[in-house]
This record gives sequence, structure tokens and C-alpha cells, in this order.
Amino acid sequence: MTATTTTDRPAGLTGHLTAGDVRAIGKALDEVRQSVLDTRGARDAAYIRRVIAVQRGLELGSRAVLLLGRWRPAWLLGTSALAVAKILDNMEIGHNVLHGQWDWMRDPRISSRTWDWDHVSPVAQWKRAHNEEHHAHTNVLGKDNDLGYGILRVDEDQPWRTRHLVQPLWNALNACVFEYGIAVYDLGLGEELRARSGFSPRLRSEVGELLGKARRQLVKDFVVHPALAGPGWRATLTANLTANLVRNLWSHSIIMCGHFPEGVETFEQDSVRPDETRGEWYLRQMLGSANISGPPLLHLMAGNLSHQIEHHLFPDLPSNRYRSISPAVRAVFEHHGLRYHSAPLVRQVASAWHKVFRLSLPNGWLRDTTLRSAPRQLRSLVRQARASRTPAARHVLA
Repeated sequence: MTATTTTDRPAGLTGHLTAGDVRAIGKALDEVRQSVLDTRGARDAAYIRRVIAVQRGLELGSRAVLLLGRWRPAWLLGTSALAVAKILDNMEIGHNVLHGQWDWMRDPRISSRTWDWDHVSPVAQWKRAHNEEHHAHTNVLGKDNDLGYGILRVDEDQPWRTRHLVQPLWNALNACVFEYGIAVYDLGLGEELRARSGFSPRLRSEVGELLGKARRQLVKDFVVHPALAGPGWRATLTANLTANLVRNLWSHSIIMCGHFPEGVETFEQDSVRPDETRGEWYLRQMLGSANISGPPLLHLMAGNLSHQIEHHLFPDLPSNRYRSISPAVRAVFEHHGLRYHSAPLVRQVASAWHKVFRLSLPNGWLRDTTLRSAPRQLRSLVRQARASRTPAARHVLA
């Protein structure tokens, strides 16, 4: 397995590894995984139960405070607590419970088979798109929908088209309504539209499920809770809008940091063997993920997806264990001469957005543009935009 390569990208990330090295990586990481399986128990169970209790307490407390929401300090406090509760529900609890990380507890209240979350995505659709498709095909172009969510150019080897000029705007809009963007792309709607064969019975059924879940969420947030607030309905309505927006922006940023900063690799479909070994699969997760460094509170609020490398390697291990195993995982990277991609949140967010802007333009355009060369570069951009719209160019680029 090799990463995609272009002239703009460092080559040889894995060229120094032998087949024996890849097997050794698989063996070492299997041992890390087994060390968690052998020791998970009461402390881990207590952790997730404590987080769920805190989340529910924050949500109930925020609703009570928002009854006084016409008083601005109460609105700020209640809205902040509600935003944190929604983030915890989606990131550290919902995402990880639905991965089956806590199924070993045999607690029907905290099970991937019974859990529902404060999110418009129907659970079954999300689990199929995320657990079965994304994690099986991490960063494989054309197979992993999480890679750009079907709206972004994410790799230099993808042909540049005029429409990519607006991808920074699309990405910003997607961040604001992220839960809805996730729900729509979980359907695989783009694939059905490109096929131009009409909606399949499966898709029609799943669209109905999504609309039903979205309707329940909208009624809960923007009808039921404001109505229960009585005279303070307007404060509760704006608090729900604000908390949902904060949750969406935060989760979008965390996920972008794990998948999209500069230096995170993508893979061509033909570079991934059908009989991919465990070591090769591990290696793809190692190269196609990035971490966020920071204090324990950041890891909690990130759903421990700040340890995205560890999560992609071991998606079904309890999330509270990622931090403790990260030194052992980093040691595997260093032993085999691989980069353990980790940086603070602000730096990773900036890197991811830089990549969004860079790939919205033709390869090398941003790098080669200076104040002096800007007029010439703009003329070149216009020519390329016109060329990309001609039928001949579309045929060549397809």
C-alpha cells in the first residue's frame, strides 16, 4: 500500500518499510489493543456513567436557568451549559457509544443497539456510513465520504474545476449546519443523483426516516422547550439556536482537525489491496489521521477524537483509554520512522482551513502567487476556469 503522490507532496512516506516492518506494526498495535481489552473494567464503566450523568445534569440545569433567560446573565449561563451538554452528547457519548465502545458492559441503557442521540442523523444510517464505510475505507478517495463530505476537493490528484473556487464558502456553511450535512451525506444522496436512475426504494425509505428524525429534533428544540419556558420562550428559542450552532461549529472543527490538516495522507482506490492485511490497514490509519494536543478538558469536549490516530486504529476501544495508550502508539510510529501528526487545536484548525483554500485553487496557484505575480496568476486562473468548462476539458478531466 502506498500513499498517493504528486509533485507537490513529499514522497517515500512508507517506501522505507519492508513487508516485515508492516507485519511488525500490525503485531505491535495488536498488542496495544489487547492490553486495553485485558484491563477494561469497573473504572471504565464508571467513567462513561459519570460523563452521562454530568451531561444530563448540565442539560437539565441549563433548561432551569433558561427559565430566567430574559435576564441576560442567566441566558448566557444557560446557553453555555446547554452548548456543552449538546457537545458531550454528540462527541464523547453518542459517537463513542454508537461505535460499540461500551457494549462489553452488557448495560442495555448504554449500548450501540439501543442508544439514541440529540442529532438529526438516524442511528442506523449513521452507523452504516460511519462505522462500516468511513472506518473501513479511511481517506480512500471515492470510498470515504468523510473525506470532504462530497462537497470539497481534498487531494491534488483530483481535477480542479471552477466550482471548487467556492469550497471555502461551502465548508463554512456546512460547519454551521453540520449535523444536517452529516445526515444528508450519510444517505449517499450524491451517488443516487449522479446515477440519474431515480431514488431507489431503500433511499426513499431512508429519506423518510431522516425527515422524521429531523422533525422530532426541530419540534423538541424549537416548539416544545420554548413552550415549556412560558413567558421566557423567546430566550429559550434563541438559546437552542445558539447552542446548536456552537455544537455544529465545534464538532466540524474537531473532525476537520482529525482528517484534513496539511500532511494527512489520502489514498487512491487502486493503492489499497482487496486482501489488505491488518498491518496495512493499521498503516493507512496511521498516515490518514491527525491528533490535537491539549489538556484533559479539551480531550473530553472533543469526544477524545483529539486522539484521532488512536481512534482510527482502535475505533471500538473505550475512548477514555486513548490518552493512556497514545505514548505506546507514538513509539510504534517513531520506531518505524513515521510521523505522529499532532499539534495544538488552533494550529490544526488553521492547517485544515489552509488546505481547504489551497485546494480550492489549481495545484500550485497559491504557492506561486505573490503581490508582483498576482495579475498574471489571476489571468491564468481565469483561463483555467474557462478551459475547465469546455466539453473537451470535462471529458479529459472526468
